[in-house]
Amino acid sequence: MPDDPFAQDVLSGLTAKDKWISSKWLYDQAGSQLFEDITQTRDYYPTRTEAAIFRTMMGDLADITGTGGGVAEYGSGASVKTRLLIEAVKPQLYVPLDIAGEFMEEAVAELSEAYPDLAIAPVVADFTQPVTLPDAFNRLERRLGFFPGSTIGNFEAGKAGEFLARVHRTLGDGAYFLVCADLVKDRDVLRRAYDDSDGVTAAFNLNLLTRFNRELGADFDEAAFHHEAVWNEERSRIEMHLVSDKDQSVHIAGQEIDFASGEHIHTENSHKYTPETMREMAEGAGWTVDRVWTDARDWFGVFLLKA
Repeated sequence: MPDDPFAQDVLSGLTAKDKWISSKWLYDQAGSQLFEDITQTRDYYPTRTEAAIFRTMMGDLADITGTGGGVAEYGSGASVKTRLLIEAVKPQLYVPLDIAGEFMEEAVAELSEAYPDLAIAPVVADFTQPVTLPDAFNRLERRLGFFPGSTIGNFEAGKAGEFLARVHRTLGDGAYFLVCADLVKDRDVLRRAYDDSDGVTAAFNLNLLTRFNRELGADFDEAAFHHEAVWNEERSRIEMHLVSDKDQSVHIAGQEIDFASGEHIHTENSHKYTPETMREMAEGAGWTVDRVWTDARDWFGVFLLKA
């Protein structure tokens, strides 16, 4: 098996009995841009709802955490929502962490232009694994972690708790962690958000096959697969799948992979929480839940955790 972690993960997932791929591999340069496009669609409510909450609660957040210090953002992406946080808590150091280095570089350049007095120390890292923050951040008295966009839902239930515990150790005692989570709601609203009428989410999911072809020498016929989003009631999550439209064989990284008609590649989970299940998970990871902000419909929650 190749030494490249991407190739190893893909081959391991595609040769499993139930084919799957870690959702982190959706976010290459094109995938990251497509996700930003998803957030602008009519059907994708989380980004708009989260931003509306931010606009009403950032003053309260600054009163609780104080201003200055450092902000470490997990999965920074385009860092659009970061601006609201920067303007509220006025950090002296901002540390964005993201697996998509080129995409993050563009966002950092824009932030540097917008906030010339802000020190920015980007870290290219897979935050689903242990990460090391810059010493300059660790020395600061005020430390705030930021995890927007309901990405906590992409972890398996047990892995989400492990992530929260790991961030607790990374940020250290006395730090705060601002975590955003999508809440349980009407199933049709959820399904439309992950299979939008403009087809952007479908393009985002199918881009994974484009990446396989480009980076792993694969020969996927993208037209022979389609995107599907389903609600898993038992596990309280939306699942994204790529579904084979016919019996076919594909070559990737030197191996032949067979697909039956209707066979799925499970590419992403998005778990939906209640305030109670989020609180239980955070407390199990050693955090105290300091404040919770939601919108008028209780569609989305912003949780401030204290180490």
